[in-house]
Amino acid sequence: MGFLGRFHTSASRPRLSTRRTFTRNATLGATGVVLAELGAGFLYFFWPNQTGEFGSALIVSAESVPEPMAAPYRDTAGKFYLVHTEDGLLAMYWKCVHLGCTVPWNPAEELFICPCHGSVYDYSGVRISGPAPRPLDIMAVTVLDGGAVEVNTGAITIRGDYEPEQAVPYTA
Repeated sequence: MGFLGRFHTSASRPRLSTRRTFTRNATLGATGVVLAELGAGFLYFFWPNQTGEFGSALIVSAESVPEPMAAPYRDTAGKFYLVHTEDGLLAMYWKCVHLGCTVPWNPAEELFICPCHGSVYDYSGVRISGPAPRPLDIMAVTVLDGGAVEVNTGAITIRGDYEPEQAVPYTA
Protein backbone atom coordinates (compact mmCIF):
# COMPACT_ATOMS: atom_id res chain seq x y z
CA MET A 1 0.00 0.00 0.00
CA GLY A 2 2.89 2.35 0.66
CA PHE A 3 3.01 5.70 2.36
CA LEU A 4 0.58 7.52 0.09
CA GLY A 5 -1.92 4.71 0.31
CA ARG A 6 -2.86 5.75 3.84
CA PHE A 7 -4.35 9.05 2.72
CA HIS A 8 -7.71 9.02 1.05
CA THR A 9 -9.51 11.75 -0.76
CA SER A 10 -13.00 12.74 0.32
CA ALA A 11 -14.38 11.18 -2.82
CA SER A 12 -12.89 7.77 -2.13
CA ARG A 13 -14.02 7.40 1.50
CA PRO A 14 -16.95 9.00 3.37
CA ARG A 15 -15.95 11.14 6.35
CA LEU A 16 -16.98 9.48 9.60
CA SER A 17 -17.09 11.12 13.02
CA THR A 18 -14.26 9.77 15.09
CA ARG A 19 -14.01 9.50 18.83
CA ARG A 20 -11.44 12.31 18.82
CA THR A 21 -13.77 14.63 16.89
CA PHE A 22 -16.66 13.86 19.22
CA THR A 23 -14.53 14.51 22.33
CA ARG A 24 -13.26 17.81 20.90
CA ASN A 25 -16.76 19.01 20.02
CA ALA A 26 -18.16 17.96 23.41
CA THR A 27 -15.34 19.80 25.21
CA LEU A 28 -15.86 22.94 23.14
CA GLY A 29 -19.61 22.81 23.76
CA ALA A 30 -19.20 22.37 27.52
CA THR A 31 -16.66 25.20 27.64
CA GLY A 32 -19.07 27.44 25.73
CA VAL A 33 -21.90 26.70 28.16
CA VAL A 34 -19.69 27.46 31.18
CA LEU A 35 -18.46 30.74 29.63
CA ALA A 36 -22.03 31.77 28.79
CA GLU A 37 -23.14 31.17 32.38
CA LEU A 38 -20.18 33.11 33.76
CA GLY A 39 -20.84 35.96 31.34
CA ALA A 40 -24.52 36.12 32.31
CA GLY A 41 -23.61 36.22 36.00
CA PHE A 42 -21.04 38.96 35.34
CA LEU A 43 -23.60 41.08 33.48
CA TYR A 44 -26.24 40.54 36.18
CA PHE A 45 -23.80 41.69 38.87
CA PHE A 46 -22.87 44.91 37.07
CA TRP A 47 -26.31 45.63 35.62
CA PRO A 48 -28.72 45.11 38.50
CA ASN A 49 -32.41 45.81 38.04
CA GLN A 50 -33.23 46.92 41.54
CA THR A 51 -36.39 48.70 42.58
CA GLY A 52 -37.12 50.17 45.96
CA GLU A 53 -33.68 49.62 47.44
CA PHE A 54 -30.18 51.06 47.45
CA GLY A 55 -28.91 51.51 43.90
CA SER A 56 -32.29 52.51 42.47
CA ALA A 57 -34.48 55.60 42.40
CA LEU A 58 -36.59 55.99 45.54
CA ILE A 59 -39.57 58.26 46.15
CA VAL A 60 -39.88 60.38 49.28
CA SER A 61 -43.45 61.57 49.85
CA ALA A 62 -44.15 65.28 50.15
CA GLU A 63 -45.17 64.74 53.78
CA SER A 64 -41.75 63.26 54.59
CA VAL A 65 -39.72 66.11 53.08
CA PRO A 66 -38.32 68.09 56.03
CA GLU A 67 -39.03 71.76 56.59
CA PRO A 68 -36.08 74.11 55.99
CA MET A 69 -33.34 73.46 58.57
CA ALA A 70 -35.51 70.85 60.39
CA ALA A 71 -34.27 67.39 61.39
CA PRO A 72 -33.22 65.33 58.35
CA TYR A 73 -35.43 62.63 56.86
CA ARG A 74 -33.66 59.25 57.16
CA ASP A 75 -34.31 56.60 54.49
CA THR A 76 -32.98 53.20 55.56
CA ALA A 77 -33.68 51.45 52.23
CA GLY A 78 -31.78 54.11 50.27
CA LYS A 79 -29.07 54.76 52.89
CA PHE A 80 -29.45 58.52 52.73
CA TYR A 81 -30.52 61.58 54.67
CA LEU A 82 -32.71 64.18 52.98
CA VAL A 83 -32.01 67.66 54.32
CA HIS A 84 -33.70 70.94 53.44
CA THR A 85 -31.07 73.68 53.51
CA GLU A 86 -31.75 77.35 52.85
CA ASP A 87 -30.72 76.67 49.24
CA GLY A 88 -32.93 73.60 48.73
CA LEU A 89 -32.84 69.82 49.11
CA LEU A 90 -29.77 67.61 49.45
CA ALA A 91 -29.78 63.82 49.63
CA MET A 92 -26.62 62.77 51.43
CA TYR A 93 -25.21 59.24 51.45
CA TRP A 94 -24.96 58.31 55.12
CA LYS A 95 -21.60 56.57 54.71
CA CYS A 96 -18.64 58.38 56.30
CA VAL A 97 -16.05 59.22 53.65
CA HIS A 98 -13.24 58.30 56.06
CA LEU A 99 -13.79 54.56 56.57
CA GLY A 100 -17.39 53.91 55.55
CA CYS A 101 -19.14 53.86 58.93
CA THR A 102 -22.81 54.88 59.06
CA VAL A 103 -23.02 58.48 60.24
CA PRO A 104 -26.05 59.18 62.46
CA TRP A 105 -27.75 62.55 62.94
CA ASN A 106 -27.23 63.88 66.47
CA PRO A 107 -30.35 65.96 67.25
CA ALA A 108 -28.92 67.39 70.48
CA GLU A 109 -25.95 68.94 68.68
CA GLU A 110 -27.67 69.26 65.29
CA LEU A 111 -24.69 67.63 63.60
CA PHE A 112 -23.81 64.37 61.87
CA ILE A 113 -21.21 62.66 64.07
CA CYS A 114 -19.40 59.50 62.98
CA PRO A 115 -19.20 57.02 65.88
CA CYS A 116 -16.08 55.28 64.53
CA HIS A 117 -13.44 58.00 64.46
CA GLY A 118 -15.29 61.18 65.38
CA SER A 119 -15.67 62.96 62.05
CA VAL A 120 -18.22 65.74 62.42
CA TYR A 121 -20.38 67.12 59.59
CA ASP A 122 -22.78 70.07 59.61
CA TYR A 123 -26.40 70.04 58.39
CA SER A 124 -25.37 70.18 54.72
CA GLY A 125 -22.79 67.40 55.15
CA VAL A 126 -19.71 69.63 55.17
CA ARG A 127 -16.83 68.29 57.27
CA ILE A 128 -16.27 70.37 60.41
CA SER A 129 -13.64 68.22 62.13
CA GLY A 130 -12.17 64.75 62.32
CA PRO A 131 -10.17 62.52 59.99
CA ALA A 132 -12.67 62.58 57.09
CA PRO A 133 -11.01 64.25 54.08
CA ARG A 134 -14.12 65.83 52.55
CA PRO A 135 -17.91 66.36 52.87
CA LEU A 136 -20.48 63.57 52.73
CA ASP A 137 -21.31 62.36 49.22
CA ILE A 138 -24.62 63.42 47.68
CA MET A 139 -27.20 61.71 45.48
CA ALA A 140 -29.22 63.05 42.56
CA VAL A 141 -32.53 64.64 43.62
CA THR A 142 -35.54 65.39 41.40
CA VAL A 143 -38.65 67.21 42.60
CA LEU A 144 -41.83 65.55 41.28
CA ASP A 145 -45.36 66.88 40.84
CA GLY A 146 -47.20 67.25 44.12
CA GLY A 147 -44.04 67.88 46.15
CA ALA A 148 -42.73 64.32 46.26
CA VAL A 149 -39.01 63.87 45.72
CA GLU A 150 -37.12 61.19 43.77
CA VAL A 151 -33.66 60.31 45.05
CA ASN A 152 -31.46 58.29 42.70
CA THR A 153 -29.29 56.26 45.05
CA GLY A 154 -27.40 54.85 42.08
CA ALA A 155 -26.06 58.32 41.18
CA ILE A 156 -23.67 59.23 44.00
CA THR A 157 -21.55 62.36 43.56
CA ILE A 158 -18.28 62.94 45.39
CA ARG A 159 -17.94 66.61 46.25
CA GLY A 160 -15.06 68.76 47.39
CA ASP A 161 -17.09 71.34 49.30
CA TYR A 162 -20.64 72.58 49.64
CA GLU A 163 -21.86 74.86 46.89
CA PRO A 164 -25.42 76.24 46.70
CA GLU A 165 -25.88 74.72 43.21
CA GLN A 166 -25.71 71.24 44.76
CA ALA A 167 -29.06 71.81 46.47
CA VAL A 168 -32.25 71.36 44.43
CA PRO A 169 -34.74 74.22 44.95
CA TYR A 170 -37.93 73.05 46.66
CA THR A 171 -41.24 74.66 47.49
CA ALA A 172 -44.04 72.57 48.94
